[in-house]
Amino acid sequence: MQPPHLVIFDCDGVLVDSELISNRVFATLLGELGLPVSLEFMFENFVGRSMQHCWEQVERMLGRDVPPAVRDDLHRRTLAALQAEVKAVQGVEALLDSLDVPYCVASSGTHAKMAATLGATGLLPRFHNRIFSATEVARGKPAPDIFLYAAGKCGVQPGSCAVIEDSPAGVAAGVAAGMTVYGYCAFTPVSRLRAAGAHHTFDTMAKLPALLFAPYTETR
Repeated sequence: MQPPHLVIFDCDGVLVDSELISNRVFATLLGELGLPVSLEFMFENFVGRSMQHCWEQVERMLGRDVPPAVRDDLHRRTLAALQAEVKAVQGVEALLDSLDVPYCVASSGTHAKMAATLGATGLLPRFHNRIFSATEVARGKPAPDIFLYAAGKCGVQPGSCAVIEDSPAGVAAGVAAGMTVYGYCAFTPVSRLRAAGAHHTFDTMAKLPALLFAPYTETR
């Protein structure tokens, strides 16, 4: 066993504290469409999935198509709320400072959304040319495409990658990619992440470096 050669971070809920904001806005809009849903429903069904998947599920529930103007409205409202409210996940800056291996971000979100959230939190410069979106691949999470794509772009074999995820769909994607997956369970029940296949779980960013590297440094 070797320590990871690349650490791949999910964005929403792992780097930036955006999940509650985005899903609150989405739930409000769905209520306006005549589909009242709870935040619990949103987290259970949408978190970690691509927007295409989410809209397809909404259309099945509504029994009709959602006009492009409505999708555009959600995009605008979400970006405005994120730019006003989003913060970096507690401890993530110190974590990034501590890493002495390459890292990148691979998210179900769009490049525009990541630019907004990472930009608003000051994290964007840390990921220059290392930001990958599920919009660039054929299938979103829980398929492994985005993680395999990120590893390929960074020139690292999948088996040498560590994935940091907070959603069952993201965990499943990392496992399917053949990577070691660390489930961040600050807001997601640890049982759901373990059921999805997470190899390790942690509830604060301060605990992650020891999980990533201590087993290898202790055996030298």
